[in-house]
Amino acid sequence: MTGTRVAAFFDVDHTLLDVNTGLQWARHQRREGVLSKLDMVRAALWMLRYRLLVVDQESLIARVALMYAGTPVARAETEMRRWFDAEIARFVRPTGRTRVEEHLEKGHVVALMSSGTRYTLEPLADMLGIKYVVCTVFEEVDGLLTGRHIAPACAGDGKVSLAERFALEHDIDLDASYFYTDSHADIGLLERVGLPRVVTPDLRLRRQARRRGWSIEDWAIA
Repeated sequence: MTGTRVAAFFDVDHTLLDVNTGLQWARHQRREGVLSKLDMVRAALWMLRYRLLVVDQESLIARVALMYAGTPVARAETEMRRWFDAEIARFVRPTGRTRVEEHLEKGHVVALMSSGTRYTLEPLADMLGIKYVVCTVFEEVDGLLTGRHIAPACAGDGKVSLAERFALEHDIDLDASYFYTDSHADIGLLERVGLPRVVTPDLRLRRQARRRGWSIEDWAIA
């Protein structure tokens, strides 16, 4: 059954934000002495392979989740919110903030839609007045991260599945809804919604958008 409400889904890295939060977090951990130089190289290679779709996204996210096994949830929430406020908040793109405000004013259901976790995304949602966060979920048991994620991860086909689940739960008509993203990795959800919006895209997505006649917007911070 088709829903009656309009949603606006927003990707985060290089869409609402002018940076990649995964890479920024890795750099933060390097400065704090948590990661070695080799760890940084590995992290950069993982992210590149993810962007190029040459690695199974579910498997990659499973590897990331494993790194946090045993971490207290409260610590993850506190540390990542403090990091967001100090190092990431300034990278919110003004045009992205404006688009969020426009959709909220129209009464649309606005949600972040990202492969990240709630620990990094909830501070951004709070900052922008966004109620909903659709993301990868790390399993929590007795206040600790188990080192596992709850499939599907919010990436690739999993992102489409989670958007469809969200639509059912919130009476959303995806054919009348928007999705803003910069990445070719999100092509599935761009195809699924009725109003795809391509934002400062990578080269592969720019080519696809031009071929398909999708709207292209430039939100980059000069």
